[in-house]
Amino acid sequence: MCKKMMLITWAGLLLFVSAVHGFENKRREMVTRQIAGRDISDKATLDTMRSVPRHLFVPDSQQAYAYHDRPLPIGYGQTISQPYIVGYMTQIIGPKKGQRVLEIGTGSGYQAAVLAQIVDLVFSIEIIAPLADQARKIIEQLSYDNVRIKHGDGYYGWEEHAPFDAIVVTAAAEYIPPPLLAQLKPGGKMVIPVGSPFMTQQLMLVTKKGDDIITRALFPVRFVPFTRSDKQ
Repeated sequence: MCKKMMLITWAGLLLFVSAVHGFENKRREMVTRQIAGRDISDKATLDTMRSVPRHLFVPDSQQAYAYHDRPLPIGYGQTISQPYIVGYMTQIIGPKKGQRVLEIGTGSGYQAAVLAQIVDLVFSIEIIAPLADQARKIIEQLSYDNVRIKHGDGYYGWEEHAPFDAIVVTAAAEYIPPPLLAQLKPGGKMVIPVGSPFMTQQLMLVTKKGDDIITRALFPVRFVPFTRSDKQ
């Protein structure tokens, strides 16, 4: 290899290392200021959000903003939730080893990756086929081999893998889908934004206790609408 080529190669490597280090610093700062600095205290949630490379789950044009405290567009009218919301929704379901979690609304795959580092299995459904394909590729490239992604209507859940210890819904539904309640284990928790599309919704915590369903409003949120296949 000629000296000129070696210089170019080393320069490229140094830029790559610098970029990676820069993202790591931003990720640590994100967790310290935006998440731990507020009301997220679950160690497993904080640890996983320090390690999952959020910048790889957004388009190249958005990577500079990947660790800012705001949602970002990921194409097809969809967004990746702000880091705080991802952290809150993760913490509120009480994730731990041995659990199986269903996610409705894969998006770019970031929430699934966060959950995958804590629980045993994550089953995620995305209604927009190109997003499902793209998320699957990123998840595979990052070797999250305990995540299963499928293209489909999340309203019906994923019955063949039910029941689930927890369900995370990342799109706003006008009401809680009955099939999701049916697929939640006794003692399980679901977090879901409920309300009209394109308006302020309420983030709800749903707990299944025997035959009883207990709901609790957490705080106002704004999520993209829960899309149904028969409405496309």
